[in-house]
Amino acid sequence: MRNIIIGTAGHIDHGKTTLIKALTGRDTDRWEEEKRRGITIDLGFTYFDLPDGSKAGIIDVPGHEKFVKNMLAGVVGMDMVLLVIAADEGIMPQTTEHLNILNLLGVENGIVVMTKCDLADEEWISLVKEDITESLTSTFLEGAPIVEVSSKTGYGIDKLIQEISNLADMAVKERELDTIPRLPIDRVFSIQGFGTVITGTLITGILKKGEEVEIYPVNKLCRIRNIQVHSSDAEKAYAGQRTAINLSNIRKDDIYRGCVIAPVNSMKNTMMLDVKLNLLKNSKRSVINRSRLHLYTGTSEILTRVVLLDRDELKPGESCYAQLRLEEEVAVRRGDKFIARFYSPLETVGGGEIIESVPLKRKRFDENLIEELKIKEKGTGADVIEKLVKETKDLSSVSVLAKMTALTEIEVKDNIEILEQEEKISIFKVKNDMYVWHKSFEIEIEERLEKYLFNYHKDNKYAKGAKKSEIKSKLLPALKQLLFDAVIQTFAEKGLIKQSDEFISLPYFKIEYDEDYKEIKEKALNILNDAKFEFLKTNELLEKISHAMKDEVVSLMLAEKELIKLNDIVTTTELYEEAKKILVEFLNKNNKISAAQYRDLLDTNRKTAIALLEHFDMIKLTKRVENDRILLDLTII
Repeated sequence: MRNIIIGTAGHIDHGKTTLIKALTGRDTDRWEEEKRRGITIDLGFTYFDLPDGSKAGIIDVPGHEKFVKNMLAGVVGMDMVLLVIAADEGIMPQTTEHLNILNLLGVENGIVVMTKCDLADEEWISLVKEDITESLTSTFLEGAPIVEVSSKTGYGIDKLIQEISNLADMAVKERELDTIPRLPIDRVFSIQGFGTVITGTLITGILKKGEEVEIYPVNKLCRIRNIQVHSSDAEKAYAGQRTAINLSNIRKDDIYRGCVIAPVNSMKNTMMLDVKLNLLKNSKRSVINRSRLHLYTGTSEILTRVVLLDRDELKPGESCYAQLRLEEEVAVRRGDKFIARFYSPLETVGGGEIIESVPLKRKRFDENLIEELKIKEKGTGADVIEKLVKETKDLSSVSVLAKMTALTEIEVKDNIEILEQEEKISIFKVKNDMYVWHKSFEIEIEERLEKYLFNYHKDNKYAKGAKKSEIKSKLLPALKQLLFDAVIQTFAEKGLIKQSDEFISLPYFKIEYDEDYKEIKEKALNILNDAKFEFLKTNELLEKISHAMKDEVVSLMLAEKELIKLNDIVTTTELYEEAKKILVEFLNKNNKISAAQYRDLLDTNRKTAIALLEHFDMIKLTKRVENDRILLDLTII
């Protein structure tokens, strides 16, 4: 069974609400003020059955120009629109504005309904129809059926229902079900005994009773307690259905019209949008750079500054790429439509499509940027992901890319697979997530790393290599350690570098143990052996060696475990092992040892004895019990 959403549009008092009552038998005016004034201020919703049994939800939107923002909220998710024009008045200013809005929002299907035909004679009706046909030229309603009705007498209602059914059969597209569900909220209220209830049109995906969801951009987590579709309880709501959802764990005051329900962590809030902005041909005003506008997208209304990226002024009938700098956060998806209205006076000026939902701050008159936006506007999901990854100049996770694009993680992974096959990105798998970066950035890092290591080897001929921590701080300081380790491992597997413990070198690099090295090494060992268990500070050792390369050689000896460093003191590996052996032999005979006893055994000073004992505690050879040590683990010996 299909789910069809029908919207209404048209001038105030042209009979939209009365028409809906004639179609459904229900009155959509909910507020006392609406009934008193005879106009629709807010959105009204109801439904009726088509001849084939399909459910047709119908949205009654306001016609008065002051209530255009509420009309815009109702357009979200429409499959078709009924453009209502009263036979006794014809096309009026709000008729034209609504038609412009529908064109900008990409509505593709509709029927023109001439209401109040009982109030006009045939000749007048014929003249109005000619005017309508002429006015609809070059709009999405060009060639659309024009159905004459009288809601008062019932004339033409059956024909209208049949035309709706025919259009639904021919033109209404299947909704996206295999993607993240998104429901822009257009009403929020509370019901005693139930709590918070929201309504809206589910534009993509499926929502299920009992599942946890997130409200954007307020980032509130809640659970779906109950779902109603067409006034009946349901286990699921499908894309294309008007639905009311009872939410638990959230207050009415925490949400508002303009919020969006979607899966947890599936979207990302933003204060900027890259867009294609189209100005209406009949706009009375141009848009200059940094104009302040009202932005309408989904069910939200936000003030924004428009930054024109390739010009200083956008004239009526023109289009250009722009960045919207928002005054509040919003959560949207690439491809979402929007309407722009002047800040003051409040009038519709244009609209367009969101190209990038979480962009970087853009510079104006950047030719490369314009080319990128062209690709993003017309490209596939893979094209968009590639551009996002390229712009980021970092590793991006699948989960983050899903947020930025409002795609499912499965959709992102499918597109990543395409990009990998095309050798445009590289993939890194870390724990439960997948990370990618652009090939151009990978090549850049490879070249920088090779250059850095080449210079490092030239300046440090006795070093095993640069420390990983040094390389990270120089090349990828913001990258998480786990990701950096994955990158280094990949580079090593490709043969670009050689990794030895914490040291990184070029694959061909080998230390040349020349005469200088041998001379310094011999001096260092002799000095330390002469000191026996009177371990020296590193700087004390270096002071006793007179050679320009002494620091590098001693560092290499430490790296190659020929020397052992304990805190700030250093000794040979042989003396360290001897000190350990003396300790273990004593403890095997005596069960425990004090620092003073160990000092005397080694014939050394207290500082050395304490440094050794604390080290042995750390490696779990011994354990401190009050002022003594006991033997803990013989397997370390």
